[in-house]
Amino acid sequence: MGAPVVLGIESSCDETGAGIVQDGRLLAHVVASSMDEHARFGGVVPEIAARAHLQSFNPVVREALDQAGLRLGQIDAVAVTTGPGLSGALQVGLAGAKTLAFAAGVPLYGVHHLAGHVAAGTLEHGPLPTPCVVLIVSGGHTSLLLVRDLVREPILHLGDTLDDAAGECFDKVARILGLPYPGGPAIDRAARDGDPRAVQFPRPLTRSGDDPYAFSFSGLKTAAARWVEKHRLLGVEPPVADGAAALQEAVADVLTRKALAACAAYDVKTLIVVGGVAANSRVRALAEERCAENGVELRVPPMTLCTDNGAMIAAVGDLLVRSGAEPAPLNVSIDPSAPLDYASLTPLPAPARVA
Repeated sequence: MGAPVVLGIESSCDETGAGIVQDGRLLAHVVASSMDEHARFGGVVPEIAARAHLQSFNPVVREALDQAGLRLGQIDAVAVTTGPGLSGALQVGLAGAKTLAFAAGVPLYGVHHLAGHVAAGTLEHGPLPTPCVVLIVSGGHTSLLLVRDLVREPILHLGDTLDDAAGECFDKVARILGLPYPGGPAIDRAARDGDPRAVQFPRPLTRSGDDPYAFSFSGLKTAAARWVEKHRLLGVEPPVADGAAALQEAVADVLTRKALAACAAYDVKTLIVVGGVAANSRVRALAEERCAENGVELRVPPMTLCTDNGAMIAAVGDLLVRSGAEPAPLNVSIDPSAPLDYASLTPLPAPARVA
């Protein structure tokens, strides 16, 4: 009898993802994105996202099973994101995952979305070193973590964002610069033709006495907005490429500086950078450069596994199954604002109020 085969479902935001993992090996990875439907609004519209998940769920799961050459009856467990994320989007994914688990007669595991990002790199690089420092950077999250055993031990938060996340900063400044949504890739493209030294944007929370591992990108966003406003008050358009390059450099500098400081402080020799902003070319390049200078191994997932996907959820589910973790109860619910304490996330619905 072979190792268990785990189907993972991700629907926390605007990507409907299904992935299949067996014993740490990726067998299938399919994502349908509703990004284009949100672009004209400059951000994700929850109702549109939930409707898109309803339309994409069955086709994405079927394609993943076909890609792996499997039938639903050959799946041994189902893992699904139960938080954090958009409430309606999470509900669609959980309802679909419950249906699949019931139909296949297999256990269901609730997974924390951010733990999925942490596990994404294992599909390319193998098991996580113990311990490791993990930098999660995305549109909604920027966190610096100390991870020992991802599915058996609590995850230690060294620092989190106090306001805007790095990806949120990119999105908001891109809009100010007249670049399309999503802002991260647009900033990255524009920055190729710019000079990162052209604008001296601040490096928030990097002075002596600041929290060494906390992040804050709201002030950086404001500084970029003021720089654009200054040009337009003079009747000229700002040099977008230079602004994008300087902003990207500031974000990459802060992220990598704090991550390497954490590696040194905790005597950790492996840094893992995950999340959508891990796809940013300057973040990856500066992380490589600084890790090499400090004798730290850098692990970054392939570009296709940096953004939200079902494969990363299947990867956590695979680890949970192999560790002997208890599956989720039948009445498992969602938690749209769940803190990242453990990889397994099985919130229960609130008890009904008695009038």
